[in-house]
Amino acid sequence: MTDIVSSERPLDGLIALVTGATRGIGRAAAIGLAQAGAHVIAVGRTQGALEALDDEILKLTGERATLVPLDVTKGDDIDQLGGAIHQRWGKLDILVHAAGILGELTPASHIEPKLWDRVIATNLTSSYRLIRSLEPLLRLSKAGRAIFLTTGVATQPRAFWGVYAASKAGMESIVSCWADEIEQTSIRTVLLQPGAMRTAMRAKAYPGEIPESLPHPSEIAPLVVELTRPDRSPPARVEFRDWKAQRA
Repeated sequence: MTDIVSSERPLDGLIALVTGATRGIGRAAAIGLAQAGAHVIAVGRTQGALEALDDEILKLTGERATLVPLDVTKGDDIDQLGGAIHQRWGKLDILVHAAGILGELTPASHIEPKLWDRVIATNLTSSYRLIRSLEPLLRLSKAGRAIFLTTGVATQPRAFWGVYAASKAGMESIVSCWADEIEQTSIRTVLLQPGAMRTAMRAKAYPGEIPESLPHPSEIAPLVVELTRPDRSPPARVEFRDWKAQRA
């Protein structure tokens, strides 16, 4: 890491892995990181959507991303990805875990076991598997950064949000424990709370809401870049709303 970081490309030469990179906040984060100079490893379930993201990154930066069609509920595939990253780059500088699902808004007593298992696997277990597989690579970075997207219902649960709230509360717990364990390393973790944003998940949760009244996911990209800069130490938890208000 050099002492001087370019203001235009503050992440120049860094390797960034983004899950959920094909839509919403994950896609915006991948594009923002690429524009800031990072080489993006884009993870998503749909090959076509990954290729569309790659075309956009190429148009904006002149460089291609590395595309990884992968379901984050497949832990063994995450392990294989970690091995491939080590073989090709020898380290990982940035992790943005944006993959996640809402499930269904339903009373806790009505949650179907299959739904519970799917949401927990996607939102919670995948976080543990990423930590397990990628910590060694982040340790090899001079300033590893790991961002996990969270939600207000993780700490302020409410009716019908049980499975989603539980999955995110568990995710916050494992990330916070991990952060305490690696305090003496150069890795820093961030729980990033986007709040209300114009995403497909938000539209599913609030079908009567007017999407145009909400911030577009691209608005959070500068914050993601700021939190992953190697010359700065990010806070452990950030709310997009508060950061935006500070800049206003």
